[in-house]
Amino acid sequence: MALTREFKETVKARLDQDPAFRAALLSDAVELLLDGDLDTGKSVLRDFINATIGFEALARKVDMPAKSLMRMFGPKGNPRADNLFNVIRALQESAGIHLAVAAA
Repeated sequence: MALTREFKETVKARLDQDPAFRAALLSDAVELLLDGDLDTGKSVLRDFINATIGFEALARKVDMPAKSLMRMFGPKGNPRADNLFNVIRALQESAGIHLAVAAA
């Protein structure tokens, strides 16, 4: 199911205004990846990128073409671990978020 423009604009507005929501969304995306739900994790990361830094700015931060990043987080994308971790690091820096892993 495709998200409507209104929904995406609502999420972007909330991410812009609410640092706790921004941190929770990035954290949720990483948790999904760690839980093995790669498709949903990539989708949430793609939405986070679009609503925050954007693919062009992210591309400059991680020294990769924006189109490669878009493909990497697309439905058929299969990101390499080094690229994925570079993106997560860059997203943390740009959003002023620090994620940490803890044993449950």
